[in-house]
Order: sequence, then C-alpha cells, then structure tokens
Amino acid sequence: MYKATACWHLSQHTSSLQEAVILPNEQQNCLIRSLYSLVSTGTERLVASGKVPPAVYTEMQVPYMEGSFSFPVKYGYSLVGRVEEGPASLLHRTVHLLHPHQDLCFVNPQDVFVVPDQIPPQRAILASNLETALNAVWDAQVSIGDSVVVVGFGIIGSLTARLLQLLPAVQVAVLELDPTRSRLAEAMGFTLANPEEDHFDIAFHTSGSAEGLQACLDKVGAEGKVIEVSWYGDQPVTLQLGGSFHHGRKQLISSQVSHLPVHRLARWDFIRRKAVVFELLKLPVFDQHITKTIPFQELPTLFDALRTGSLSELCWSVAYPEKEVKTI
Repeated sequence: MYKATACWHLSQHTSSLQEAVILPNEQQNCLIRSLYSLVSTGTERLVASGKVPPAVYTEMQVPYMEGSFSFPVKYGYSLVGRVEEGPASLLHRTVHLLHPHQDLCFVNPQDVFVVPDQIPPQRAILASNLETALNAVWDAQVSIGDSVVVVGFGIIGSLTARLLQLLPAVQVAVLELDPTRSRLAEAMGFTLANPEEDHFDIAFHTSGSAEGLQACLDKVGAEGKVIEVSWYGDQPVTLQLGGSFHHGRKQLISSQVSHLPVHRLARWDFIRRKAVVFELLKLPVFDQHITKTIPFQELPTLFDALRTGSLSELCWSVAYPEKEVKTI
C-alpha cells in the first residue's frame, strides 16, 4: 500500500489536498507517479463552483473521479506521469491518462497512453485539450482557403487557432476581449479580428459567454457555421436571433470531445484520434500554450482564484514534487 495526496473540492467555496492510502486491485495494478497535470480552467472552474447541472452528472463523470458533483468531489482529466509498477511494456515509461490531480495513483494499464520520446512530459498534458480542439476542427469540416475566427483565446481557443493555422491557406483570426490574452495571441503569431468588421466562413466559440457566442453568430456570413465548443454548466444563455441568423441560414453546431464526428465514425476511434494528437504534440510550438506552472501544493489556492473570476493565463500546469515511491 502507498500514501497518495489528491486535490478535492470540499464545497463550492473550498478545495484542499487530502491524503489517502491507495491499494492495487486486479484491474488497477499500474502505479503512476505524477509529473504534471493540467487544469482545464473552463470546465474545472464550473465543477469547483458547484455549477454542474444534476441532469448531466452522469455525462460529466471522468475516469477515476471520486465523490459527486454535489461535493465533495475529486476531479480532473489530464495527467502525465511515470510508471513505477505494472506491465513490463510500461515500466518506467512516461504516460498520459485521464485522472484527477493526484501525486500517486493505481490505474488500469489499458487506460494509459505512452507518450512518444520526442514529447517532453509537460507538453504532453495538452493532449486532452488538443483532442477537444481537433474534434471541433473536424466538426467544422474546414476547407482549404476558408476564413475562420476563433472567439475566446483560452486553452481550447488557442489550441484550436493553432490547428487551424497549420492548415494550408486557411485565414485565422482571433477575437479576445481580455487585453492580456489578446496581446498573447499577437505574440504567438495570430492575427486579431476587428471587433466591428469582417465576415467569416466559420467561427469557433470557446469563451464560455453569451456575448462571445453572439459575436460568432454576427461575424459569420450567409450560410456560415458557428462551432460551439464552450460548456456553460447551469448558466443560462441569451441570444439575439432576430438579425441575420435566420435569413442568413447560419448554422450553430455543438462540438463535444466525447463523440467523434459522424463522418469519421466508420474509420476512426478514440485511440486513433489520440495517436494523431501525439503526432501533433511533437511540434515544439505547442510549448507556447503552457503559460503558467504552479507546484501541486498551490493547487487549492488556484481553484480559489478561479472561483472568484477568470484568470488571463492560457494554461495552468501543475508540477508534482519528485518523491521516493515506497510502501507504508
């Protein structure tokens, strides 16, 4: 048996690091020592604030989550670590998996994905969010030469913009009202959209606000598509649809990472999609998307800040202290 520390949300106001004894079982016999995890600020802020609607409790559960959304709950879904015990094929390998923020854990070997040697462990934490961005690009069916706007330059928006930038002859613009993030988008090589002008073929919405979604609907041209990637929890959304939405025959399409686009189902599965994500993460440019790293001990303080407002960092990486793995 081992002693592990995990981040728990005890209420809509409080998070804490909690210790517990962990044991292997017949299925979960692969011991992972955590190196880094990623805080997906949009979803995890809503979870930590108690804003998950009861109607979607089942759909919002993630692997190895404990507790419930009515608190206390242990939640998170992008962790990179090193295998300390388990099958010989995985031993001492760096792996990625869906798991809450925890420094040591036993998991099913089938739930881990070996990180290619060319990818630094910290960059690998982007895998889960990059899957979301890739799925959104697939849902949009972007074509060569399209003009595209990404509204909201958080972690999902920035990764979506990066994927679009890699496509030939696709013109990508970013619309972000937060001045810090807007300057960061420019520094990372993205063109800023004019808030008052421009009409686009496709818009991706990732800001999590009704205002951002309205901007997307207003900024696509006739027959244009809006891909909604944001998740609002229990927050209501009010839109003005009396303008160009109907007579322009505009489309509003939801994108969700847990479902592959229907036009890919015949040939694709989640494993193949994950493999593509790790091919993409071999590009060093993705390091630009990790803008802040904090020690694991400070994670509850970060969630306190997330509950009270939006922070300007794109990505919060959690670094775990090196520790000797020993039984108790």
